[in-house]
Amino acid sequence: MTDCTEPSTPSTSSTLYIHSRREPFEHGLIPIPKLIFTDGVQTLGPLKDKLIQRSTQSPNRRVDLLAVSEILQISPDHARLVIDTLSTVLDTNSDPLVAGELSEVDSVDVDVCDLVLFLYIQSYKRLLPRTHKDSASVADVWPSTSAFDGYLSALSPLQFVRSNSRRFMPSQADEEAHQLSYLQKHLANILSLLADSVEGEGEESLGPERIPLSLATPFFANTDPDMPAAPVPATQVLDWLLQNITSTLENISERVSAKENGLPSASDQDVPMGDSCGSFMKASATARGPCFIEGISKSSYLKQASDLHESSVKVVNCHDSVIYILAPLRYATIYGCSDATIVLGAVGKAVRVEHCERVHVITAAKRICIANCRECAFFLGVAPYNTFYSHLEEHMNQVGIQATINRWDDPVPLGVVDPHDSLSHPAGVSDVKAESATCLDPDQFTNFLIPNWFEGESSGSTKDNPFPLPDAYMSSQRRNNHNLGAIKQNLRETQLEDSRKHELASALHVYFKDWLYGFRNLSILLFTRKTQEAIGIL
Repeated sequence: MTDCTEPSTPSTSSTLYIHSRREPFEHGLIPIPKLIFTDGVQTLGPLKDKLIQRSTQSPNRRVDLLAVSEILQISPDHARLVIDTLSTVLDTNSDPLVAGELSEVDSVDVDVCDLVLFLYIQSYKRLLPRTHKDSASVADVWPSTSAFDGYLSALSPLQFVRSNSRRFMPSQADEEAHQLSYLQKHLANILSLLADSVEGEGEESLGPERIPLSLATPFFANTDPDMPAAPVPATQVLDWLLQNITSTLENISERVSAKENGLPSASDQDVPMGDSCGSFMKASATARGPCFIEGISKSSYLKQASDLHESSVKVVNCHDSVIYILAPLRYATIYGCSDATIVLGAVGKAVRVEHCERVHVITAAKRICIANCRECAFFLGVAPYNTFYSHLEEHMNQVGIQATINRWDDPVPLGVVDPHDSLSHPAGVSDVKAESATCLDPDQFTNFLIPNWFEGESSGSTKDNPFPLPDAYMSSQRRNNHNLGAIKQNLRETQLEDSRKHELASALHVYFKDWLYGFRNLSILLFTRKTQEAIGIL
């Protein structure tokens, strides 16, 4: 969670711009009320002391899952979730928590300072969605109301987002300013908690032309890496950080103002609707934020690994569409979508799905967090995963996903209200027990066919679904395949006149179309010869 800096332009050579890492704020917040400490150091200070006391057997001040559970007074399952989520947002691959396998969470210790900082930012509240400046232009793509709205209107995730006007995910600049303002307000408390052990913080740079914070400060620039770090007064570090955060906020304000006045800059981070990913990368080759895919409506959309120059993607406000992002990713966010099928390739860190309705998400991911969603279906690696493409296993290897670790049917429900999200606090809604996710009925399980866009190019080695299906789903699939074969055979052997064959074929196609639109299987409209043969009768 270390801040990094960015060199200024020649005209402001004396200024450094500090940028916070987005991942802890976007993927590191857990909606467990007992983990939100609004009084800052008053509670976290004593907790830190207790954690350090329990870490006396470790020379590096690390504690295990049992200590986290007992000291924070949370269940072992919630302690496991805390440690696992922390490993997702750490900015170093050398920490044992990150380097270990997902199945080793129970046996790998966590750094006390990392844990305390992680707990502190649980008090962060996300920025409210912004009003779209051209509401009329998006009115025709806004999702229709659900059949359940009359019964669950207070809990409808998209109704929260709609409000009385069209609201959309905040811009990258707005989010960065909001995160920096939070750090600016709480930095004194954070430094006071970490003052005696800041020398162990990670220093990995976030991208090109970025400088680790410890190298940019005047305090540690000449420190010999083989010698113990010289102590620095926390007040001196605080003053330097606050000064540069203020400069960064002023720079963000200037960029936003320039854009609103029609003067886009090379560092502009906002993204227009439509082919936002391509335009985003053209606008800023060294952009810090993720690739945005925004406002896709009633169409199909494809991004391959060669199209993406960032390791994070956000799919925002897409409706009645099929979206394929066939690439290796670190992070992915799906926000405010409805009536869509979204296929993510391999995601090595975390996926967050929020404020969505009637969306099918297909992804091979290590972790997924689902918040304020309704009538959605998730086909997750390892099972029951239901698709593949030729480069899938290659992408899985790149981001460290194994097809053998299986906790797909063991979700952790955390409650109806997300305390980090002001949109999930409607009037009259209390934090009642969440409705747990349910496993898909095996008889409703179907394979999802990704069109072969790689034909003519160098194709990968994946020829089939690399994830083994659970027995119930495999049995159902075999039974369905057998029934389909029997029906096709009966149709071929049926002796009918040409006119009757034509009537039968027409009836089959009518029912097939009804099924497509009734179940939102829009992707199957992208027919291949194999698909046509499967539904044909001749």
